[in-house]
Amino acid sequence: MVRGQLHGIARYALELARRLPALAPDLEFSALVPAKGLPDDLGDLTPTIPLHRSRAGYLSPTEQPLLAYELAKLKPDLFHATSFSLPLFWPGKLVATLHDANHLALADQYTPVQAIYYKAVVGPRARLATALITVSDFSREELGKYLKMSPYRFQVIHNGVDSRFQPPTVSEAKAFRERHELPERYIAVVGNAKPFKNLAMLGKFAPDLPVPLVLLAGRGAVAHEVGLHENVIDLEQLPEAEMPLFYGAATALLLPSKYEGFGLPALEAMASGCPVIAADATALSEVVGNAAIRLHPDDSNAWSKNTLELLHNKNLHRHIAQLGLDRAARFTWNACTKQTHTTYQRALTASTRPTK
Repeated sequence: MVRGQLHGIARYALELARRLPALAPDLEFSALVPAKGLPDDLGDLTPTIPLHRSRAGYLSPTEQPLLAYELAKLKPDLFHATSFSLPLFWPGKLVATLHDANHLALADQYTPVQAIYYKAVVGPRARLATALITVSDFSREELGKYLKMSPYRFQVIHNGVDSRFQPPTVSEAKAFRERHELPERYIAVVGNAKPFKNLAMLGKFAPDLPVPLVLLAGRGAVAHEVGLHENVIDLEQLPEAEMPLFYGAATALLLPSKYEGFGLPALEAMASGCPVIAADATALSEVVGNAAIRLHPDDSNAWSKNTLELLHNKNLHRHIAQLGLDRAARFTWNACTKQTHTTYQRALTASTRPTK
Protein backbone atom coordinates (compact mmCIF):
# COMPACT_ATOMS: atom_id res chain seq x y z
CA MET A 1 0.00 0.00 0.00
CA VAL A 2 3.04 2.31 0.02
CA ARG A 3 3.14 3.87 -3.41
CA GLY A 4 2.71 7.33 -4.87
CA GLN A 5 1.52 10.03 -2.49
CA LEU A 6 1.54 8.88 1.13
CA HIS A 7 -2.00 8.45 2.36
CA GLY A 8 -2.78 7.61 5.96
CA ILE A 9 -2.57 3.84 5.52
CA ALA A 10 0.86 4.05 3.90
CA ARG A 11 2.12 6.27 6.71
CA TYR A 12 0.77 3.79 9.26
CA ALA A 13 2.72 0.92 7.69
CA LEU A 14 5.94 2.94 7.43
CA GLU A 15 5.76 4.31 10.97
CA LEU A 16 5.38 0.79 12.37
CA ALA A 17 8.14 -0.60 10.14
CA ARG A 18 10.70 1.90 11.32
CA ARG A 19 9.90 1.60 15.04
CA LEU A 20 9.21 -2.09 15.64
CA PRO A 21 12.80 -3.44 15.26
CA ALA A 22 14.11 -1.24 18.09
CA LEU A 23 11.09 -2.00 20.28
CA ALA A 24 11.27 -5.76 19.78
CA PRO A 25 14.92 -6.80 19.25
CA ASP A 26 13.94 -10.41 19.96
CA LEU A 27 11.92 -10.53 16.74
CA GLU A 28 13.04 -10.36 13.11
CA PHE A 29 11.04 -8.16 10.79
CA SER A 30 10.78 -7.95 7.01
CA ALA A 31 8.32 -6.28 4.67
CA LEU A 32 6.49 -6.97 1.45
CA VAL A 33 6.69 -3.88 -0.78
CA PRO A 34 5.39 -3.11 -4.29
CA ALA A 35 7.12 -4.68 -7.28
CA LYS A 36 8.68 -1.31 -8.13
CA GLY A 37 9.97 -0.85 -4.60
CA LEU A 38 9.28 2.05 -2.26
CA PRO A 39 9.30 5.74 -3.23
CA ASP A 40 12.78 7.25 -2.98
CA ASP A 41 11.73 10.41 -1.14
CA LEU A 42 10.55 8.87 2.15
CA GLY A 43 13.36 10.42 4.18
CA ASP A 44 13.16 9.36 7.84
CA LEU A 45 10.26 7.04 6.98
CA THR A 46 12.50 4.77 4.89
CA PRO A 47 12.47 1.30 6.52
CA THR A 48 15.76 -0.32 7.47
CA ILE A 49 14.34 -3.86 7.62
CA PRO A 50 14.74 -6.31 4.71
CA LEU A 51 12.33 -5.54 1.87
CA HIS A 52 10.85 -8.18 -0.41
CA ARG A 53 9.33 -6.95 -3.64
CA SER A 54 5.91 -8.45 -4.17
CA ARG A 55 4.22 -9.05 -7.51
CA ALA A 56 0.87 -9.40 -5.77
CA GLY A 57 -0.67 -6.16 -6.97
CA TYR A 58 -3.69 -4.98 -5.00
CA LEU A 59 -6.96 -6.03 -6.71
CA SER A 60 -5.10 -7.71 -9.58
CA PRO A 61 -6.37 -11.15 -10.72
CA THR A 62 -3.14 -12.76 -9.54
CA GLU A 63 -2.96 -10.98 -6.17
CA GLN A 64 -4.19 -13.81 -3.97
CA PRO A 65 -2.22 -16.74 -5.46
CA LEU A 66 0.96 -14.63 -5.59
CA LEU A 67 0.49 -13.42 -2.03
CA ALA A 68 0.01 -17.00 -0.84
CA TYR A 69 3.10 -18.10 -2.79
CA GLU A 70 5.28 -15.29 -1.43
CA LEU A 71 4.25 -15.87 2.16
CA ALA A 72 4.77 -19.62 1.82
CA LYS A 73 8.27 -18.88 0.55
CA LEU A 74 9.11 -16.43 3.35
CA LYS A 75 7.55 -18.67 6.04
CA PRO A 76 6.81 -15.96 8.61
CA ASP A 77 5.58 -16.93 12.06
CA LEU A 78 3.17 -14.02 11.77
CA PHE A 79 2.00 -11.76 8.94
CA HIS A 80 0.63 -8.30 9.64
CA ALA A 81 -1.59 -7.08 6.81
CA THR A 82 -1.51 -3.33 7.38
CA SER A 83 -4.38 -2.68 4.98
CA PHE A 84 -7.17 -4.45 3.09
CA SER A 85 -4.97 -6.85 1.13
CA LEU A 86 -5.50 -9.96 3.26
CA PRO A 87 -4.02 -13.33 2.23
CA LEU A 88 -7.11 -15.47 1.63
CA PHE A 89 -5.19 -18.64 0.69
CA TRP A 90 -2.39 -18.43 3.27
CA PRO A 91 -3.37 -20.27 6.48
CA GLY A 92 -0.73 -18.86 8.85
CA LYS A 93 -1.15 -16.55 11.81
CA LEU A 94 -2.51 -13.21 10.66
CA VAL A 95 -2.85 -9.83 12.32
CA ALA A 96 -4.95 -7.56 10.12
CA THR A 97 -5.50 -3.83 10.44
CA LEU A 98 -8.71 -2.66 8.81
CA HIS A 99 -8.81 1.14 8.93
CA ASP A 100 -12.42 1.67 7.91
CA ALA A 101 -15.43 0.18 6.16
CA ASN A 102 -15.47 2.71 3.30
CA HIS A 103 -15.75 0.14 0.52
CA LEU A 104 -18.94 -1.25 2.01
CA ALA A 105 -20.49 1.79 3.69
CA LEU A 106 -19.89 3.91 0.57
CA ALA A 107 -20.01 1.19 -2.06
CA ASP A 108 -21.50 3.53 -4.67
CA GLN A 109 -18.32 5.65 -4.57
CA TYR A 110 -16.04 2.72 -5.39
CA THR A 111 -15.83 0.24 -8.22
CA PRO A 112 -17.92 -2.96 -8.03
CA VAL A 113 -14.66 -4.92 -7.96
CA GLN A 114 -13.64 -3.25 -4.71
CA ALA A 115 -16.96 -4.03 -3.04
CA ILE A 116 -16.78 -7.66 -4.22
CA TYR A 117 -13.19 -7.91 -2.97
CA TYR A 118 -14.23 -6.75 0.47
CA LYS A 119 -17.05 -9.29 0.65
CA ALA A 120 -15.19 -12.21 -0.94
CA VAL A 121 -11.69 -11.71 0.49
CA VAL A 122 -11.54 -9.24 3.36
CA GLY A 123 -14.59 -10.42 5.28
CA PRO A 124 -13.94 -14.18 5.18
CA ARG A 125 -10.22 -13.85 5.96
CA ALA A 126 -10.81 -11.28 8.72
CA ARG A 127 -13.14 -13.69 10.50
CA LEU A 128 -10.30 -16.23 10.62
CA ALA A 129 -7.52 -13.78 11.55
CA THR A 130 -5.58 -14.42 14.72
CA ALA A 131 -6.07 -10.78 15.75
CA LEU A 132 -7.79 -7.73 14.29
CA ILE A 133 -6.89 -4.07 14.75
CA THR A 134 -8.68 -0.91 13.76
CA VAL A 135 -7.89 2.75 14.38
CA SER A 136 -10.99 4.23 16.02
CA ASP A 137 -14.10 3.31 17.94
CA PHE A 138 -16.14 4.52 14.98
CA SER A 139 -14.37 2.13 12.60
CA ARG A 140 -14.78 -0.74 15.04
CA GLU A 141 -18.55 -0.31 15.03
CA GLU A 142 -18.70 0.14 11.25
CA LEU A 143 -16.57 -2.92 10.55
CA GLY A 144 -18.61 -5.06 12.90
CA LYS A 145 -21.81 -3.89 11.23
CA TYR A 146 -20.74 -4.35 7.61
CA LEU A 147 -18.66 -7.51 8.07
CA LYS A 148 -21.39 -9.03 10.24
CA MET A 149 -19.11 -9.91 13.13
CA SER A 150 -18.69 -8.74 16.70
CA PRO A 151 -17.06 -5.30 16.78
CA TYR A 152 -15.18 -6.44 19.86
CA ARG A 153 -13.09 -8.77 17.73
CA PHE A 154 -11.26 -5.54 16.83
CA GLN A 155 -8.75 -3.93 19.15
CA VAL A 156 -8.72 -0.15 18.76
CA ILE A 157 -5.18 1.23 18.44
CA HIS A 158 -5.13 4.88 17.46
CA ASN A 159 -2.77 6.27 14.87
CA GLY A 160 -0.11 8.69 16.05
CA VAL A 161 1.69 11.80 14.93
CA ASP A 162 5.44 12.05 14.55
CA SER A 163 7.53 14.61 16.43
CA ARG A 164 8.49 16.13 13.07
CA PHE A 165 5.04 17.71 13.07
CA GLN A 166 5.50 20.82 15.19
CA PRO A 167 4.93 24.55 14.70
CA PRO A 168 7.53 26.01 12.33
CA THR A 169 9.44 29.17 13.12
CA VAL A 170 8.38 32.38 11.40
CA SER A 171 11.38 32.15 9.08
CA GLU A 172 10.70 28.47 8.24
CA ALA A 173 7.08 29.23 7.37
CA LYS A 174 8.09 32.21 5.26
CA ALA A 175 10.71 30.21 3.37
CA PHE A 176 8.17 27.46 2.68
CA ARG A 177 5.62 29.91 1.27
CA GLU A 178 8.22 31.61 -0.89
CA ARG A 179 9.54 28.29 -2.17
CA HIS A 180 6.08 27.29 -3.36
CA GLU A 181 4.95 30.79 -4.34
CA LEU A 182 2.18 30.84 -1.75
CA PRO A 183 0.71 34.01 -0.22
CA GLU A 184 1.43 35.11 3.34
CA ARG A 185 -1.91 33.74 4.51
CA TYR A 186 -3.78 30.73 3.15
CA ILE A 187 -6.23 28.04 4.23
CA ALA A 188 -5.01 24.45 3.89
CA VAL A 189 -7.20 21.72 2.41
CA VAL A 190 -6.26 18.07 1.84
CA GLY A 191 -8.25 15.33 0.15
CA ASN A 192 -9.20 13.92 -3.22
CA ALA A 193 -12.07 13.97 -5.67
CA LYS A 194 -14.09 11.22 -3.98
CA PRO A 195 -17.56 12.58 -3.08
CA PHE A 196 -17.30 11.64 0.60
CA LYS A 197 -14.32 13.98 0.98
CA ASN A 198 -16.92 16.73 0.44
CA LEU A 199 -14.50 19.25 -1.08
CA ALA A 200 -17.21 20.59 -3.39
CA MET A 201 -18.94 22.14 -0.37
CA LEU A 202 -15.97 24.48 0.10
CA GLY A 203 -16.59 25.93 -3.35
CA LYS A 204 -19.79 27.53 -2.06
CA PHE A 205 -17.83 30.08 -0.02
CA ALA A 206 -14.20 29.92 -1.21
CA PRO A 207 -14.66 32.87 -3.62
CA ASP A 208 -15.76 35.09 -0.71
CA LEU A 209 -12.72 34.43 1.48
CA PRO A 210 -10.00 37.11 1.70
CA VAL A 211 -7.30 34.42 1.35
CA PRO A 212 -7.06 31.43 -1.00
CA LEU A 213 -7.63 27.78 -0.27
CA VAL A 214 -4.48 25.75 -0.99
CA LEU A 215 -5.53 22.26 -2.01
CA LEU A 216 -3.03 19.44 -1.59
CA ALA A 217 -4.44 16.42 -3.40
CA GLY A 218 -1.37 14.77 -4.91
CA ARG A 219 -2.01 15.73 -8.50
CA GLY A 220 -3.34 18.62 -10.53
CA ALA A 221 -6.92 19.15 -11.71
CA VAL A 222 -8.59 17.90 -8.52
CA ALA A 223 -9.86 21.41 -7.80
CA HIS A 224 -11.53 21.48 -11.21
CA GLU A 225 -13.01 17.99 -10.71
CA VAL A 226 -14.76 18.96 -7.49
CA GLY A 227 -15.83 22.42 -8.61
CA LEU A 228 -13.28 24.53 -6.71
CA HIS A 229 -12.82 27.03 -9.49
CA GLU A 230 -12.25 30.35 -7.71
CA ASN A 231 -9.74 31.49 -5.10
CA VAL A 232 -8.06 28.07 -4.99
CA ILE A 233 -4.44 27.08 -5.52
CA ASP A 234 -4.10 23.43 -6.58
CA LEU A 235 -0.75 22.41 -5.09
CA GLU A 236 1.12 19.43 -6.47
CA GLN A 237 2.46 16.66 -4.24
CA LEU A 238 4.90 17.82 -1.57
CA PRO A 239 7.99 15.98 -0.32
CA GLU A 240 7.29 14.19 2.94
CA ALA A 241 9.67 16.46 4.84
CA GLU A 242 7.59 19.53 3.93
CA MET A 243 4.22 18.33 5.21
CA PRO A 244 4.70 19.89 8.69
CA LEU A 245 5.52 23.18 6.97
CA PHE A 246 2.43 22.99 4.76
CA TYR A 247 0.24 22.73 7.83
CA GLY A 248 2.27 25.01 10.07
CA ALA A 249 2.41 27.86 7.54
CA ALA A 250 -1.36 27.78 7.01
CA THR A 251 -3.86 29.89 8.92
CA ALA A 252 -6.20 26.91 9.30
CA LEU A 253 -7.01 23.46 7.93
CA LEU A 254 -10.50 22.73 6.62
CA LEU A 255 -11.49 19.05 6.74
CA PRO A 256 -15.14 18.65 5.66
CA SER A 257 -15.05 14.88 4.97
CA LYS A 258 -18.28 13.00 5.62
CA TYR A 259 -16.57 9.68 6.26
CA GLU A 260 -13.20 9.01 7.87
CA GLY A 261 -11.92 5.95 9.67
CA PHE A 262 -9.50 8.18 11.56
CA GLY A 263 -8.52 11.55 10.07
CA LEU A 264 -4.73 11.76 10.29
CA PRO A 265 -4.45 15.17 8.55
CA ALA A 266 -6.40 16.75 11.41
CA LEU A 267 -3.98 15.33 13.96
CA GLU A 268 -0.88 16.33 11.99
CA ALA A 269 -2.19 19.85 11.44
CA MET A 270 -2.94 20.30 15.14
CA ALA A 271 0.56 19.10 16.04
CA SER A 272 1.94 21.68 13.58
CA GLY A 273 0.11 24.52 15.36
CA CYS A 274 -2.58 24.85 12.69
CA PRO A 275 -6.16 25.36 13.93
CA VAL A 276 -8.59 22.82 12.48
CA ILE A 277 -12.17 23.12 11.36
CA ALA A 278 -13.50 19.59 10.90
CA ALA A 279 -16.75 17.88 10.03
CA ASP A 280 -18.61 16.80 13.13
CA ALA A 281 -18.99 13.31 11.71
CA THR A 282 -17.64 9.76 11.90
CA ALA A 283 -14.15 9.35 13.40
CA LEU A 284 -13.13 13.00 13.01
CA SER A 285 -15.08 13.97 16.13
CA GLU A 286 -13.33 11.20 18.05
CA VAL A 287 -9.87 12.32 16.93
CA VAL A 288 -10.13 16.10 17.37
CA GLY A 289 -12.35 16.07 20.47
CA ASN A 290 -12.97 19.62 21.65
CA ALA A 291 -9.66 20.85 20.24
CA ALA A 292 -11.11 21.85 16.87
CA ILE A 293 -14.13 23.70 15.56
CA ARG A 294 -16.61 20.99 14.58
CA LEU A 295 -19.36 21.76 12.09
CA HIS A 296 -22.05 19.91 10.17
CA PRO A 297 -20.40 18.84 6.90
CA ASP A 298 -23.15 20.35 4.73
CA ASP A 299 -23.60 23.71 6.45
CA SER A 300 -21.53 25.91 4.12
CA ASN A 301 -22.70 29.08 5.87
CA ALA A 302 -21.29 27.87 9.18
CA TRP A 303 -18.03 26.87 7.49
CA SER A 304 -17.73 30.29 5.91
CA LYS A 305 -18.53 32.13 9.15
CA ASN A 306 -16.09 30.13 11.28
CA THR A 307 -13.29 30.32 8.71
CA LEU A 308 -13.64 34.09 8.59
CA GLU A 309 -13.68 34.22 12.39
CA LEU A 310 -10.39 32.30 12.55
CA LEU A 311 -8.89 34.65 9.98
CA HIS A 312 -9.85 37.81 11.85
CA ASN A 313 -9.86 36.85 15.54
CA LYS A 314 -6.25 36.39 16.73
CA ASN A 315 -7.29 35.34 20.22
CA LEU A 316 -9.55 32.60 18.88
CA HIS A 317 -6.82 31.49 16.50
CA ARG A 318 -4.29 31.17 19.34
CA HIS A 319 -6.83 29.39 21.56
CA ILE A 320 -7.76 26.74 18.98
CA ALA A 321 -4.12 26.27 18.00
CA GLN A 322 -3.12 25.62 21.62
CA LEU A 323 -5.99 23.20 22.16
CA GLY A 324 -4.85 21.35 19.05
CA LEU A 325 -1.25 21.11 20.26
CA ASP A 326 -2.39 19.68 23.58
CA ARG A 327 -4.75 17.21 21.90
CA ALA A 328 -2.19 15.99 19.34
CA ALA A 329 0.34 15.28 22.10
CA ARG A 330 -1.90 12.43 23.27
CA PHE A 331 -1.40 10.49 20.03
CA THR A 332 2.07 9.08 19.36
CA TRP A 333 3.39 6.47 16.96
CA ASN A 334 5.48 5.05 19.80
CA ALA A 335 2.32 4.25 21.75
CA CYS A 336 0.72 2.78 18.63
CA THR A 337 3.80 0.63 18.01
CA LYS A 338 3.93 -0.65 21.60
CA GLN A 339 0.28 -1.67 21.53
CA THR A 340 0.76 -3.34 18.15
CA HIS A 341 3.77 -5.26 19.46
CA THR A 342 1.65 -6.51 22.37
CA THR A 343 -0.90 -7.72 19.83
CA TYR A 344 1.87 -9.59 17.98
CA GLN A 345 2.97 -11.28 21.22
CA ARG A 346 -0.55 -12.49 21.94
CA ALA A 347 -1.00 -13.68 18.36
CA LEU A 348 2.30 -15.56 18.34
CA THR A 349 1.28 -17.54 21.40
CA ALA A 350 -2.29 -18.18 20.23
CA SER A 351 -2.86 -21.86 19.48
CA THR A 352 -6.12 -21.76 17.55
CA ARG A 353 -8.02 -19.48 15.24
CA PRO A 354 -10.71 -17.36 16.86
CA THR A 355 -14.39 -17.77 16.22
CA LYS A 356 -16.63 -15.04 14.88
